[in-house]
Amino acid sequence: MQRRRFIQAAAAGAAAATSPALFAQALPNGPVRLVVGFPPGGGADALARVVAQHLGTLWGRQVIVENRAGASSALAAEYAAQQSADGSTLFLSTINSQALVPAVQTRLRYHPERDFTPVVLLGVTPNLLITRANAPAQSVKDVVALCKAQPGQVSFGSAGPATIQHFAIEKFRLLAGVDPLHVPYKGSGPLLTDLIGGQVQFTFETMTAATPHLKNGRVVALAQTRARRSKAYPDLPTMQEQGYAGFETMNWYGISGPARMDAALVRRINQDVNTVLALPEVQRQFDGFGVEDGGGSAERYAEFTRNEIAKWARVAKDAKVSMDS
Repeated sequence: MQRRRFIQAAAAGAAAATSPALFAQALPNGPVRLVVGFPPGGGADALARVVAQHLGTLWGRQVIVENRAGASSALAAEYAAQQSADGSTLFLSTINSQALVPAVQTRLRYHPERDFTPVVLLGVTPNLLITRANAPAQSVKDVVALCKAQPGQVSFGSAGPATIQHFAIEKFRLLAGVDPLHVPYKGSGPLLTDLIGGQVQFTFETMTAATPHLKNGRVVALAQTRARRSKAYPDLPTMQEQGYAGFETMNWYGISGPARMDAALVRRINQDVNTVLALPEVQRQFDGFGVEDGGGSAERYAEFTRNEIAKWARVAKDAKVSMDS
């Protein structure tokens, strides 16, 4: 089921659900903070600001994006989990904070399920293998050949250890039989700055963060990483289409709150976010970023997250990726 079907159904439910019980738990007075675990300039920050702007209009109050970058969003997750469950603080939960970091660190100071209340899935997007526009390697075949000619020297940036970009590099290492040099950054913003400047050669960047730079011609895309092509990039082949069977990575974004949020409050925020996702302007922006399949119930997001946690724990184990010391 596609994202529009989910969000249209949820929006219809929001319009019909006018009973006093549903809105018995109102939002607290004052601004609402949406905590983001990455710096400004990346894909997570861009999506958060779109949603925050429209939620602010809907709620008649400020929804402030609060960037708390570091440790692949784990620092922001730890912080958000400790905040009040009254709706004044929400968290842009991502594959990084909820699935990837927990897969490689067993001594986190938060638990991705126990310490959060899933509210709504915003969407899923593939990664793009990109390089600067004037780079000599302009195909996946060229990249593989370069890596084999210069083992341990061809640099691939990521938004940090245990991010989806990092896991994509590890998949590439295993499936292509190459030894790229992993260069971790503190978010997609600084990574893309250095990619464009030539300080790092390649990255499996999120489509959300890469798209503005592709549109202005500063970078070029060589492949996308979901099993099927994104409707935002219908002419860009997948890694699987280019000979790497089983290569599939994707980023995802959602909204969560601290544990023990009131169920009526969760339903209200869920339906309001679905209303925002159904706005034509937001649909255009999300489609431009390649973000698909979002919306739906809080229960849907909870199940989705549970499955992702299990999947990436298996991948980390098979690839022997760990950050425990």
